[in-house]
Amino acid sequence: MPPQPWPAPRAGAPLRAEVTVPGSKSLTNRYLLLAALADGPSLVINPLHSRDSRLMLDALAALGCTVEHFPDWENSGVPAVRISPLPAGSGRLDSPHSRRADSPGFAVGDGVEGTEEGTGEGTGELRIDCGLAGTVMRFMPAVAALSGARVHFDGDPEARVRPMGAVQHGLRDLGVEITGPGAPAPGQEGHLPFTVQAPQGITGDQITIDASASSQFVSGLLLAAARMPHGLTLRHVGESVPSLEHVEMTLQVLTEVGVQVSSPAKHTWRVEPGEIPAFSVRVEPDLSNAGPFLCAAAVTGGEVSMRGWPITSTQIGRRWTELLPAFGAEVITEPETATTVTLRVRGAQLRTPGTVDGTAELTPTVAALAALCHEPTRFTSVGHLRGHETDRIAALVAEIRRLGGSAEETEDGFKVTAPVTHGGLVRSYADHRMATFGAVLGLVLEGVEVEDISCTAKTMPDFPQLWAGLLAPVPEARP
Repeated sequence: MPPQPWPAPRAGAPLRAEVTVPGSKSLTNRYLLLAALADGPSLVINPLHSRDSRLMLDALAALGCTVEHFPDWENSGVPAVRISPLPAGSGRLDSPHSRRADSPGFAVGDGVEGTEEGTGEGTGELRIDCGLAGTVMRFMPAVAALSGARVHFDGDPEARVRPMGAVQHGLRDLGVEITGPGAPAPGQEGHLPFTVQAPQGITGDQITIDASASSQFVSGLLLAAARMPHGLTLRHVGESVPSLEHVEMTLQVLTEVGVQVSSPAKHTWRVEPGEIPAFSVRVEPDLSNAGPFLCAAAVTGGEVSMRGWPITSTQIGRRWTELLPAFGAEVITEPETATTVTLRVRGAQLRTPGTVDGTAELTPTVAALAALCHEPTRFTSVGHLRGHETDRIAALVAEIRRLGGSAEETEDGFKVTAPVTHGGLVRSYADHRMATFGAVLGLVLEGVEVEDISCTAKTMPDFPQLWAGLLAPVPEARP
C-alpha cells in the first residue's frame, strides 16, 4: 500500500528559526570507506545517520569490517563511529601496505553502544545492497575487488537504471572480473546488478574512463587507489566531469588522511600506493541538506540562521552563500570559531538571476526558488541530473507544470518560464531532493502535498520533524 501524501505545512507569516542539520552524506561515506582501508581503528565524529550511510556501513561489514557506535560521543551531543579496518589476510588486503589492529571491533547496532551483529569474513560470495545510494554502488566495487571476495551488487529498482559503466570498465582494465546481468559489453553502458571478483588481485595502475555521467566514477576509484599494489593513475576523457566539486572533495579527504594524491594534468589524477594511517575526523554539517531550510527564509521573507557553517568547504552546498543573494535574499555571517560562522539568511523580494549554472544536487531546491519568481530562470550544465535518483530534469519540469507553472527541458538543463500558481500533489519519484522541493513550495502555496516524504530518509531521516520545527514559534528574548 503506497504511503499517504504528506501535507506540506504552509507558512502564514515570515519564518524566524534556527536550524541544525546532520553531518554531510558525501563526507560521511568517504570517511567511512577510508576508515575501513586504514591501518588501524579510525573515529568518525558527527557522521550522518541515514539510509545511505547505513547502507555503506552494511557494505563494509559484509566485507569483514566492524564498527563501534557511540550515540553521544564523550557527552558532546553528537554521535560517532569507530571503524576497525578490513581484515588483513583476507583476499588482497594482505599486502605490505596493510596490517590489522589487534583491538576488537563492534558492529553497528540500533543506537546501542557496543552491540555486535554478524559481519562478513572478507572471503567467499557476498552480497551488497546499494539501495539508491550512488556512493555505495560506485565507491564499493573497487573495495570489493581489493577484498578478493566474490561480491554481488544490487539495489532498488530505481538504482538499476543508473549508469555504472565507467567504474565497471575501469576495474576491468585493472584486471578485475565484472560479470552478471548488468555487466557491460565493451564500449557499452553498465548497470546493477553485477558481480565483482579479482582472483589475481589488482594487476594494473593506469586507466582511462569517461566520467561525464557522474563525478562519483572518479571518486570511487581514487578512494580505494592507495591500497592498490601500484596506486592508480586515472584519466578522464569525454565531456566535462559534472559536479567537479565532489572530485575536489575526494582529493581533499584523501590528503587529509595522509594519502599522496596529485593532478599532473587536467582531468588526470594520481594516487600513490601506501598505508592509510588511522585517523580521527569530525564531519561538517550537510550544506546541501541545509538548502531547503535556508530557502525557507527566502520564500517567506523571514530569517533563518544556522550555526557551525564552515568558513571553507569542498561541499557544493557552500554555494548557497552566493545563490541565495542571487535570488534576492540577504546572507550575513557572524564569527563563531576559527573554522565556522553562524550563517543568517533574510528573505526579501524574490528575483531571478536569469541563468543558474552547474548547481548539481542543489538544483531541485534552487528550482523551487525559480518556480516562485515571475521572471524566467535558465538552468545550465546540469544535464547529468537525468541519471540521478530519478531523471531530475524531467521530474522538475513535470511537477512545476503540475502546479500551474511553465517549464521545459533543454539539452543541458531546463528553464522555468512562468511561476507555479496553485497547490496539488508533488510526486517525489522516490527522490529525496524532489520531496524537499515540494516542501519548499508548500511554504507559499496552499494545498501542496508531497508523495512519499519518507524518501527523505535517504539523507535526512528526521526531515518531517525538522521541517515542522522550522514553523514552530521562536520565543521572544526577554529584556
